[in-house]
Amino acid sequence: MILSILTDKIGTLSIYSILFSILSVHLPKQNLRKMAQETIITLENITKTYEMGDEIIHALKSVSLSIDQNEYVALMGPSGSGKSTLMNILGCLDSPTSGTYILNQIDVSSMSDSELAEVRNKQIGFVFQTFNLLPRLSALDNVALPLVYAGFSKEVRQQKAIQALEKVGLTDRMMHKPNELSGGQRQRVAIARALVNDPAIILADEPTGNLDTKTSVEIMSIFERIHDAGNTIIVVTHEPDIADHAHRIIRLRDGVVESSYVNEKIVRADDPNHHYKIKGV
Repeated sequence: MILSILTDKIGTLSIYSILFSILSVHLPKQNLRKMAQETIITLENITKTYEMGDEIIHALKSVSLSIDQNEYVALMGPSGSGKSTLMNILGCLDSPTSGTYILNQIDVSSMSDSELAEVRNKQIGFVFQTFNLLPRLSALDNVALPLVYAGFSKEVRQQKAIQALEKVGLTDRMMHKPNELSGGQRQRVAIARALVNDPAIILADEPTGNLDTKTSVEIMSIFERIHDAGNTIIVVTHEPDIADHAHRIIRLRDGVVESSYVNEKIVRADDPNHHYKIKGV
């Protein structure tokens, strides 16, 4: 009754503005952020089968899961669990045999290869274990490469590439070629390249697999900053120490989701009690 009278007097929009202001005072910021989150990935009954001679391999069996905007997820599983197959589908590198995959409100389940390529370029930023940088291009040009395919002018490409390199702290090395950079620096270039197109998600496949422990922590620190800035991150890893940085951990086994749970003990790279720092790494 009171709400009805107030609505008549000051209007519906004003009422909701007042209610949101009240919520802003009494609810923690993280709860407000959860209220505003939207689902960015939805998988429903995803299957993937391969024919090998007379044998049919069921790599994924009716996998269903969702990932929200600005989530930080670790995808784990032993060899043969279907982890790599799921990563390929999430990254639009492959299509499911059956089921539905909605990425940022786009149904990509049965797209053609050319359509998937367009979605990949606009929606997904990849970070690979082996960096995948072009050896003859500078760090700046490597980062700008996705923008060439997106049709941006050279001036815009350079500007956006410099901004991406700033985010990973590597502007002082942007004119160097990959063979003039350390492993950690090359991975920073790869992360900047993943960020340059403002993708919906960052998909990182074993991003610390070729790095030493100290450099791995530095790379995870960059992922934390990217997540804090509002990006959605999916890290595929077999290393529990790396998965500990994620906010949710999804485990696969034998082609199905074995478990999906919130990480109650999130590790941050800048934590003075980080177990690597305690070990003196």
